Amino acid sequence: MTEKFLKEIRSVENLKNAIIGSVVLESNKKLVTVRLITDVAYSPSDKEQAQKIAIRYVPQYFNCAVEISKLSPDCDMVKEKIIEALKADFKALSVTVGADDITVTKCDGGFVYTVSVLSALDSGDFICDKITQYLKKCYCGEFVGKCVKSAKKALDIEVEEEHENIEFEIPIRRFHIANFSFLEGTEKQDTAVYLSDINFESEKVVVCGRIEDIRERTYKNAKGVEKVYLNFTLSDSTATMRVTYFTRQKSIDKIRALKIGDSIVCTGKTELYNGDIRFTVNVIDYGTTPEGFVHEKRASKPVPKYYTTVKPQPYTDISQTDMFTDTSVPDCLKGKTFVVFDLETTGLNSAPTSGNMDKIIEIGAFKIKDGVIAESFTTFINPQKKLSEEIINLTGITEEMVANAPTSDEVMPDFFKFCDGSILVGHNIAGFDFKFVEYYCARIGYMPERKLIDTIPLSQELLFLSNYKLNTVADKFGITFNHHRAIDDALVTAKIFIELIKIKKSLPNLQ
Repeated sequence: MTEKFLKEIRSVENLKNAIIGSVVLESNKKLVTVRLITDVAYSPSDKEQAQKIAIRYVPQYFNCAVEISKLSPDCDMVKEKIIEALKADFKALSVTVGADDITVTKCDGGFVYTVSVLSALDSGDFICDKITQYLKKCYCGEFVGKCVKSAKKALDIEVEEEHENIEFEIPIRRFHIANFSFLEGTEKQDTAVYLSDINFESEKVVVCGRIEDIRERTYKNAKGVEKVYLNFTLSDSTATMRVTYFTRQKSIDKIRALKIGDSIVCTGKTELYNGDIRFTVNVIDYGTTPEGFVHEKRASKPVPKYYTTVKPQPYTDISQTDMFTDTSVPDCLKGKTFVVFDLETTGLNSAPTSGNMDKIIEIGAFKIKDGVIAESFTTFINPQKKLSEEIINLTGITEEMVANAPTSDEVMPDFFKFCDGSILVGHNIAGFDFKFVEYYCARIGYMPERKLIDTIPLSQELLFLSNYKLNTVADKFGITFNHHRAIDDALVTAKIFIELIKIKKSLPNLQ
């Protein structure tokens, strides 16, 4: 039935390459929502026709809604997916095939690709069928591929050995608790763990901080009895954390008397829950951080020696070598390395103060060496949670795209290595993107150095525009791109950064 439905959908002029992103059934609303992804612009009339088609495939007692989002990949994105497909289905073959062995050409309605393989490994049509199936799960359009015999010889191929990075245990930082006094406990606590270092599971952990927020909630226990619990958001000036306290009848009045601004000591346990560390408080007492509290600098795990999950790819942009384009490089860019990056996330919560941190679902990054864009780093990330309809519509990233992707804990060591020794650049990097990178790196022991250049204030300094959104600044320089995809946003930001520095002729102060 799916094939028949898609055939009808693809009969609509601007949906001829559409794929199904998802079908969501909401029984309580008696609603079926069909999400389609297309690679060309569509009109309200196209959507109306798709709605009429979809209604015929939905039971009469359900309402039907059709949502359409536009996603148009480029040749580099398709090449990256081919490499992923090879790694997933042909591990032995993937060792012998690199980005230079794959060519991708855009044509009407889709892409044509060629993979150069060793004759001994050439399974021809079978390999291409698998790759094409993988591509069609990710992107719209038709994909036609063929395998050709590689000019390389097996003996000439250097197979990279599997290496393990050295494990390094980060010491947990603690500070002396000042002004301790009992509220409901019986054991005096002398030291507390930095909130920023709570990334481990333990049966007993002591923290101390100022109350930033209090929420009282109820739940029903196993016997159906309604009970009260409290959520406190604490800050010790190194980080903020939400902790959960299940009340006891004998002390509930004392705990309810606490207010925002009070400083407390919480003794409890930490455990991993849905990919995040959850702190459950057993005992609350009084206490403060020491006067004039100076943070001990947190040690970082050393830069990994090897990439293990995501490896950078060489990048060549024809505009960087085009004889008609000004390719002169400002002196201030020479001898320096920059990593320009952008993220797509599950939401805008970039600090755990108001609850759990949102998750990264895509990283796109480009390395600029001596003023030239030289390398790319890109991957989806499995957030280990359901994507909201809003995020799917905004980014075009579906559940299927991230389902088999690595987790942030697997990706961040590689991204930390990619960024090592570089100045980090982004559009709103200081207010958004770096906070996510810093949080998810620190969670596994890596401390990225804060050397940032934000292209928003740089654009505001040098350009006179109605606003300084990324697409507005890109329009100023005549750059077109697929907005709200990390790899595309990162590339356009890298190009904008170079153009802004050409105007300024010097680097701005680091943030």
